[in-house]
Amino acid sequence: MFASSSRSLVAAVVLGSLATLTQAQTTPIKVGVALDISGPFAAPGADVRDGINLAVKLLDGKLGGVPAQFIQADMAGNPEQARQLVDRMVQRDKIDLFTGPVASNVALAVGPALFAAKVPYLSPNAGPSQFAGAQCNPYFFGTSYQNDAMHEAAGQYAASKGYRKVVALAPNYPAGKDAIHGFKRLYKQPVADEIYTKVGQLDFAAELAQLRALKPDAIYIFQPGGMGINFIKQFMAAGLSKDIALISSPFTADEDIIAAVGAPMLGLFNPSSYAHDLDNPANKRFVTEYRKAYDGRYPSLYAAFAYDVVMNMDAAVKTLGGKLGDRAAVVKAIKTASFDSVRGPVKYGSNQFLVQDYYLRQVGKDASGRITNLLQPGKLLTAHQDSFVAQCAMK
Repeated sequence: MFASSSRSLVAAVVLGSLATLTQAQTTPIKVGVALDISGPFAAPGADVRDGINLAVKLLDGKLGGVPAQFIQADMAGNPEQARQLVDRMVQRDKIDLFTGPVASNVALAVGPALFAAKVPYLSPNAGPSQFAGAQCNPYFFGTSYQNDAMHEAAGQYAASKGYRKVVALAPNYPAGKDAIHGFKRLYKQPVADEIYTKVGQLDFAAELAQLRALKPDAIYIFQPGGMGINFIKQFMAAGLSKDIALISSPFTADEDIIAAVGAPMLGLFNPSSYAHDLDNPANKRFVTEYRKAYDGRYPSLYAAFAYDVVMNMDAAVKTLGGKLGDRAAVVKAIKTASFDSVRGPVKYGSNQFLVQDYYLRQVGKDASGRITNLLQPGKLLTAHQDSFVAQCAMK
């Protein structure tokens, strides 16, 4: 009688444990995704979405083997609209993780609410200097790059070419200012002029007239999305490329811009911490699957970094066995969990921005004649840590 009762009790405990385990594993992890499907950053925003969606598809809709719900909403590059969306995601949807915005002013706007709620924010693009330095926060991860760093690599390239008279041009918002500051940091000499344009500006006649009058050796530009498409078309149409070398940020010479501008992009040099022809297994798989999913087009750096964000989340959740209740443990897992980045070996610095290599790309033609970025030999910067880490109190 006792043995029978014991067996019944054990069976009940086992069934109860299995039910609890099943329930824990099927309660979806909620990821808030604030996208830029409309507005001034719609082109890169679409690539961020595509990179995220591909990673979710390859992971079968799970993170660390646990079902995940990706709650996506378009905030159109608008800081106030983004704040409202994030408040709703935090309060109503009870998100566990967050990613998405392209623009740095939006990242700065939504960060405080996420940090107060202890929701880890993995950025697929924006890397404002504030969050890398004095305002660094354990809940923010620069999984893409720090804003200045891409432009520091461009400054290094311009200096190596011996250009003596350079003009820098960027939109007047946080990432634009970081771009010019970063370029100047490793160019290591004064620029001839700094020209700041309006965010969303599409007519550059006044700026082109300034360039014609200044007669620089080279111009360095950071104009993402539609701004870049229009600037390059107008610069080439004005005939300025005959006398002024055009050095581009990767954001103004990435796959979305190349597809829109075409042949005038040929020969353009730009730095990047990602290239679709980087030779590592994770990148080869990513590029193959991306081209299969998206009509044969090459992934942009926006898509690549967004893909890495999801893979970083997946590795962290796997490390934690799907348990995200202890937010300090989640932060530690995100920072230390090993994942196969499409960029090759990367790691987070003490301010939780990635330490990574930076390469030179040139717009050319691949074996099939398609116009695209092609990786150039060597590296511009190796295992580069951003310039603001010393201002961050985290260790």
